[in-house]
Amino acid sequence: MTSRAENQSRFGVPQDSMVFAQGVRKSFGTLEVLKGIDLNVPSGSVACIIGPSGSGKSTFLRCINHLEEVSGGVLLVDGEFVGYDLRNGKLYEVRNDLLCKRRADIGMVFQSFNLFSHMTVLENLIEAPIMVKGMPRGEARDKAHALLERVGLADKATCYPRQLSGGQQQRVAIARALAMNPKVLLFDEPTSALDPELVGEVLLVMRDLAESGMTMVVVTHEIGFAREVGDQLIFMDRGVVEERGAPRDMIVNPQSPRTREFLSRVL
Repeated sequence: MTSRAENQSRFGVPQDSMVFAQGVRKSFGTLEVLKGIDLNVPSGSVACIIGPSGSGKSTFLRCINHLEEVSGGVLLVDGEFVGYDLRNGKLYEVRNDLLCKRRADIGMVFQSFNLFSHMTVLENLIEAPIMVKGMPRGEARDKAHALLERVGLADKATCYPRQLSGGQQQRVAIARALAMNPKVLLFDEPTSALDPELVGEVLLVMRDLAESGMTMVVVTHEIGFAREVGDQLIFMDRGVVEERGAPRDMIVNPQSPRTREFLSRVL
């Protein structure tokens, strides 16, 4: 098992990097979905990924926390492989218990909430900290209540997901991810399943997280959020990064014709 410092030296990873991708490829059979993705997300920053459906955005996000295995390239979180160890120049899959431990540092917020429907809001928040991290139940409950207050749902602890609006369920999902004290939060189009009037309440929570210094990688169609909150904007198309840059500059003056075409349709 290589150390963080060894990986940084071997692959040229910047000292402040939280998510680092170099030549990441992913294929499903003969279909190549990711064709060599390079990306660096510094700690405490927000990277927003945009692009048309089928461009590989969500697949890349799922590769970061090893929900999908990469077919090639290097993908590190805080200087470490998530689902692999590097030994003698070769990658070997880690045991499931070690994978779970590493994955616990990476919070994931899905498009469709993925809450446990048979559990209350509070139970959804305390399950993983207790079962995965061994947190005492009382400590987990206290933390859960504090997080629910942070996302504006302090009065919903005893509710079941079906009793909440979509926006409230997504805020619970964010609180559940935060309950694990993650190093980075991944958002996979977190507002696309919501009614337009509920989008704002979720984006407000995400803005607060960004301002607090949480490292975030956000796949989104919310261009306004990317412009105001993102530190870098990545446009993906057909499995490659077509363009990247400062969000405000890139939205106003995209350099790639394909980026320009895409933005003209969504703005």
